[in-house]
Amino acid sequence: MPAPANEKLTRREREIMDVLFALGDKASAEDIRERLTDPPSYSAVRAMLVKLEAKDVVRHHEEGLRYIYTPTKSRKSAQRSALQKLIHVFFSGSPSQTAVALLKQETWTDEELDALGAEIEQVRRNRSKS
Repeated sequence: MPAPANEKLTRREREIMDVLFALGDKASAEDIRERLTDPPSYSAVRAMLVKLEAKDVVRHHEEGLRYIYTPTKSRKSAQRSALQKLIHVFFSGSPSQTAVALLKQETWTDEELDALGAEIEQVRRNRSKS
């Protein structure tokens, strides 16, 4: 299933979105440009922001002479979409295969494993209440 047009972002567009989220969901083109790796020109950043607006992932409003950009989706919503795409593409749509791969791939402290166990138990309790 192809992704909606607004989710087909280039590497640089994804980087811009990461910067925008890191800056508290609100930034000018120059604020964003300053934090990009190998920053392009100001006009190039503005052009990319125009494309992101066309893809409906950012919007802008004016503050004085500056345009201030904000994402159209919350960070949580963007994370959920990215995670669903990862699960679909790399793990045949299986959340459990994804979780197992993470458990095997990473080095976990006992505290982190305890926290994960507590989250699993919370999900179980919430499911049984439904």
